[in-house]
Amino acid sequence: MRIAEIFYSVQGEGTLVGVPSVFVRSSGCNLRCSWCDTPYTSWNPEGEERSLQSIIEEVDAFQAKHVVVTGGEPMIAPEIGELTRRLSGHLTIETAGTVDADVRCDLMSISPKLANSTPEGRFAAQHERSRHRPAILRSLMGRFEYQLKFVVVSTGDINEIRSLIQETDADPSRIVLMPEGIDAAVLAERGRWVVDLCKQEGFRYSPRLHVDLWGARRGV
Repeated sequence: MRIAEIFYSVQGEGTLVGVPSVFVRSSGCNLRCSWCDTPYTSWNPEGEERSLQSIIEEVDAFQAKHVVVTGGEPMIAPEIGELTRRLSGHLTIETAGTVDADVRCDLMSISPKLANSTPEGRFAAQHERSRHRPAILRSLMGRFEYQLKFVVVSTGDINEIRSLIQETDADPSRIVLMPEGIDAAVLAERGRWVVDLCKQEGFRYSPRLHVDLWGARRGV
């Protein structure tokens, strides 16, 4: 499996924000989000081929109770099912919800990509075709404990979010809104009106704690 990085930190987003976790970041993605904050796993995938045993041993060495498998898009990794079954502890999978796989998972952290993610140029059509998969969303939501985590760029995004919730019959208590950005000052400014959207709709607000603490650094 191609792995970009493995590191121990705290969960920076979603319902488990602040929880110490080991992150296993796979490399490779089927989308090309315009604001991607990990281009080294998508636009320009990096990393090395690792055996599952070497991944498990490195994760176990941290002796953490929580593990997050992220990307890129980890659900496209050929050995993702076997990896998740061999990882111990509470397991979160971070996915865009465009690909299904036979995995073990305690929290399926799904981040459906809104129209605000579509890039300009030659990847636009491919990304637009791939980003919206309501049948796959419903399958994942039906099988796993889940959260739907939306990256918000403008207040107008709320209409698309409402439509997707209706289309998938999502539980509003599991909806998380998060401002887009990789700079703490930008997140603070956007966060104020995202909070207003959360209050209006009854959704949960998520910071990007790792950005607040360390900026756009890798491996933290």
